[in-house]
Amino acid sequence: MYCAGTSSVRRRRFSVDASSAAAAGPAAAVSAAAGPAVEPAGPRGGRGGGHRQSYGALGLVVSGCVSVQFGAALAVSLMGRTGVLGIVALRLVLAALVLLAVCRPSLRGHSRADWTTVLVFGAVLAAMNGCFYEAVDRIPLGAGVTLEVLGPLALSVIASRRLVNVVWAVCALAGVVLLSGVAGGGIGPLDPVGIAFGLAAAVMWGTYIVFSARTGRRFPQADGLALAMAFGAVLALPFGIVDSGSAMLSPTTVGLAFGVAVMSSVLPYTFELLALRRLPAATFSVLMSLEPAIAATAGFLVLHQAVSLVDAVAIALVIGASVGAIRTQFKTLGN
Repeated sequence: MYCAGTSSVRRRRFSVDASSAAAAGPAAAVSAAAGPAVEPAGPRGGRGGGHRQSYGALGLVVSGCVSVQFGAALAVSLMGRTGVLGIVALRLVLAALVLLAVCRPSLRGHSRADWTTVLVFGAVLAAMNGCFYEAVDRIPLGAGVTLEVLGPLALSVIASRRLVNVVWAVCALAGVVLLSGVAGGGIGPLDPVGIAFGLAAAVMWGTYIVFSARTGRRFPQADGLALAMAFGAVLALPFGIVDSGSAMLSPTTVGLAFGVAVMSSVLPYTFELLALRRLPAATFSVLMSLEPAIAATAGFLVLHQAVSLVDAVAIALVIGASVGAIRTQFKTLGN
């Protein structure tokens, strides 16, 4: 976990980079935090080592995506033990404890505006996780992640203001229509409440991107994230206690929930920060757009959730729209 302090020069540079990158999606915002991608050199200046390190970075990104989605599948399997809000609270509390222990953020030297930003960020984190888990409790995991991806996609389309993004928006809308069962395909229409929670999670993810960048400009490295996660955990804990009660204290449940926290938060954040030292943000963003397909695979393998041909086409449409919007946005930023 990359939480060490940084120089004032780097903080100022991050402020500029994160501001422009936030609209391009979460990958770009994380890229700004990690610093510019560095072209790796092989032994004695050769290219062989550089290619190996680039492939290693690609492996880290894919591993992070797999970890997130299989962590989500594990969380869904735990909902019978704890309830939806119980697993949300456990994930946030355990992830916050790990981040606070590793980052050890300072509580001094921050303005009221700093604290307002990080507290809003924490509330958004709690709401985003709550809405997402409420969604995947009612609809397949692949469908839930596909709906959630619409948040960053919409942010990219709005920020770009280019006509070509109308095409990506139409593709995404077509995918959602297919996924909802309105077109008559798939294993049946999705639960409308689950769709509503999935769309709410998308709104929260878009908001998360904005406040992630703002928090990053005000706090060094991952300190703001650790503080926001702690506040989100405080907000979620009372709801989790009401929903789960003493089941949250079961050693087996806590152990499995710790696995969810590690797989869904700690490992992905670490892998992404390491990978972004070697990968361009655009490449990273495209890889992250594959998460709906990975989620559908995790749902099939862990939760035995079937994926029909129509479901697969719907997911592919949303992934294609995300990749297209990301590439368009990075071209815009490049100009």
